[in-house]
Amino acid sequence: MNIQIFGKSKCFDTKKAERWFKERGIKYQFIDIITKGLSKGELDSVVKALGGNIDAVIDENSKNYADIKYLYDDAKPEKLMDEPKLYKTPIVRNGRQATVGYCPDIWKGWE
Repeated sequence: MNIQIFGKSKCFDTKKAERWFKERGIKYQFIDIITKGLSKGELDSVVKALGGNIDAVIDENSKNYADIKYLYDDAKPEKLMDEPKLYKTPIVRNGRQATVGYCPDIWKGWE
């Protein structure tokens, strides 16, 4: 497994995800989404793994949600690149598979 956890250092669900993988001895790479963000290719891969719905990676509770809420889907990736605080976290990738949020039931199937 090649696990990547894209998250925010102060996000409770990100910390839970890290703990879940640590407890099982599964190595992972943590990427701070605020400072590093997701590349266009990574975002495309995650959205594809989530069934093509870009809204699945957007945090509706974000203070800046109004900035992206009414954009067309083809304009949203650029806005996410500019404002990584809009991502819902954690985004966990395992190759071409991905989840958003704390999803231990899905991660069990990756083992």
